[in-house]
Amino acid sequence: MQTTVRPAAGIAGNKDFLPLLGTDHIEFYVGNARQAAHYYKTAFGFRSLAYAGPETGSKDKVSYVIRQQKIILVLTTPLRPDNEIADHIYRHGDGVKALALRVDDARDAWQQTTRRGAESFLEPTGLKDDRGVIKLSGIRTYGDTVHLFVERQYYHGIFLPGFVKWEPGYQPSETGLLHVDHCVGNVGWNGMNRWVGFYENVMGFKNILSFDDKDISTEYSALMSKVMSNGNGYVKFPINEPAEGKRKSQVEEFLDYYGGEGVQHIAVATNDIVATVRRLQFRGVEFLQVPHTYYDDLKKRVGDIDEDIEALAELGILVDRDEEGYLLQIFTKPVEDRPTLFFEIIQRKGARSFGKGNFKALFEAIEREQALRGNL
Repeated sequence: MQTTVRPAAGIAGNKDFLPLLGTDHIEFYVGNARQAAHYYKTAFGFRSLAYAGPETGSKDKVSYVIRQQKIILVLTTPLRPDNEIADHIYRHGDGVKALALRVDDARDAWQQTTRRGAESFLEPTGLKDDRGVIKLSGIRTYGDTVHLFVERQYYHGIFLPGFVKWEPGYQPSETGLLHVDHCVGNVGWNGMNRWVGFYENVMGFKNILSFDDKDISTEYSALMSKVMSNGNGYVKFPINEPAEGKRKSQVEEFLDYYGGEGVQHIAVATNDIVATVRRLQFRGVEFLQVPHTYYDDLKKRVGDIDEDIEALAELGILVDRDEEGYLLQIFTKPVEDRPTLFFEIIQRKGARSFGKGNFKALFEAIEREQALRGNL
């Protein structure tokens, strides 16, 4: 099977019954939110935004909110062991709990999705303080991951009611990260089509690209993937499942260590990937590396590009082209002790695809890391 593009099969035809304005924030459940916030500030260039904890009336958890341009991360830690947050961390380690999506009407978003079969996570709720009101709702998706719907046009506070401005003296410089490009989920054996159907029928997404085990395979392992996009293209969720191979695939390794399905990686955009990666490397972020031979015939494979190939080779940045342009991308090593969550840095120069031409080089790089861990 080749890479394919096909129309959505949602029950509402072409009408976008769930208009999304983009990613509002991503919430992580972590073992130590203060230290995690310091890591993402120091290594990735996020800056302090808001805080909630016992001092603000939150008695069972603390949350630190950090921001870089349009990317907002919420890092949440339980204060006691007997609650859902602590259970999530015990099962999965540090990981993504909520992919929060901005909407104009949180109640309607909840009604539209639950009537189409979504399991409710949070019924429509209003949060209010002297800065206005925010409305939230939420539904469950793969594993323990949830989508929150955030309606904030009538709120003028720092983040959410219950949060106060967080202004420590340490505010490192940014690294050039701009916004969330896409978030990838790993699901279990034969689970991909179920969740493709969920995003099509429950959320009105379209399957815009499909890759099978012939597209994404190496000598040892394989996986399959389908890219789901909402109606206006602001939100994209690729979904991976393992495929049969000689040895354990990266998706199987993730499922084993994460303890089930979950968010595998977050892709964040930049307008200058060379400068951004240099800054990230200087701050200690580690990236997967491909052999220098990848660059020997790069110009022949992708044509003329603006960037200096030697600079790309020095940093390990990959390049791929589609009918509309080209993209540059690089992947960090896992940012947790468990080999689970990682980040992708991506710069799009017209391309709307996801780097199919880089799959073999990328997954061989991942397999080298798996072999070092004894998990290949």
